[in-house]
Amino acid sequence: MNFASDNTYGAHPAVLAALSDCNDGAVMGYGADPVTERAEAVIREVLEAPQAVVRFVATGTAANALVCGQYAPRYGRIYCHQDAHIETSECGAPEFFTGGAKLVTVPGGSGKMQPGELASRMWRGAAGGMNGGRNGLISITNATEWGTIYSLQEIAAIADVAHEAGLPLHMDGARFANAVAAAGCSAADMSWRAGVDALCFGGTKNGAMGAEAVVFFDPAHAEDFDYRRKQSGHVFSKQRFLAVQMLALLEGGLWLELAKHANDLAAGLADAILAAGGNLLAPVQSNAVFATIPPEAHARAKAAGAIYYLWPDKSAEGQDPVPIRLVTAWNTPDADVAALIAALKG
Repeated sequence: MNFASDNTYGAHPAVLAALSDCNDGAVMGYGADPVTERAEAVIREVLEAPQAVVRFVATGTAANALVCGQYAPRYGRIYCHQDAHIETSECGAPEFFTGGAKLVTVPGGSGKMQPGELASRMWRGAAGGMNGGRNGLISITNATEWGTIYSLQEIAAIADVAHEAGLPLHMDGARFANAVAAAGCSAADMSWRAGVDALCFGGTKNGAMGAEAVVFFDPAHAEDFDYRRKQSGHVFSKQRFLAVQMLALLEGGLWLELAKHANDLAAGLADAILAAGGNLLAPVQSNAVFATIPPEAHARAKAAGAIYYLWPDKSAEGQDPVPIRLVTAWNTPDADVAALIAALKG
């Protein structure tokens, strides 16, 4: 029973079959192949953005860091939530790929920045003049690191703050599929129509073996990005093997089916936690559950073989109640969910 992350499960059979199918024959490398061309076209279709520039990389960290490097100068300031992945979990990659830009964190409940607080932080940064560096980029995550969803109105409000200051808005969409499925909107509504300038469209956490798409909705924003991607080592000679993973997920709507299934499993776990006397630390809107549970429920779950993280780290061991994070994947077994629910309820 593994609820540690949606990274712990493997690739969807459709992805594996697509990888096998595109393995036959010889095609040109470095993205000059029909599979990559088709995958780029399908992403533009899904996003309803015919002019968008689409490029593939293998990891979410690479996608985020390369976008940061594209927009923010080395003397720039990148604003993000205090729990954003680019702040907590990317080993300084955004700073490295920008050549030294500063991440400025913004607090906010349930993993979300508020426009007013963001504007205040940006004003303070600009007020420092040359001493404080130049405001360069705003970055949000959807679904957030707390499993919550920025609504379309919330995204638009942050985009307004960014654009009024002349700054682009980046969306870390490692779990973009979960966010779109939860909101019941179109991918276009949750991205460029709400004011997003660059989207990192995640596949790895949603059934891919390892594939992410970087999308610039304005082609002018992608100028020289291909050189930046090449310098980072993310122009794959056999590019089709990245592209075909996204193609397998997107054609036919599989990406949303998988995300909805994971979201539904998380909602069931949330109900079980409440029934067991626990409390939710944030609304459960995607495939992650942040909660506190009684020590006896924690003990039963561990005895039953459940694997999950304490929150925010192992130092939470021994607390009463016990803060935990549970994450469901596209193929978390129903039997595992039922067993964990039974253990929590006792």
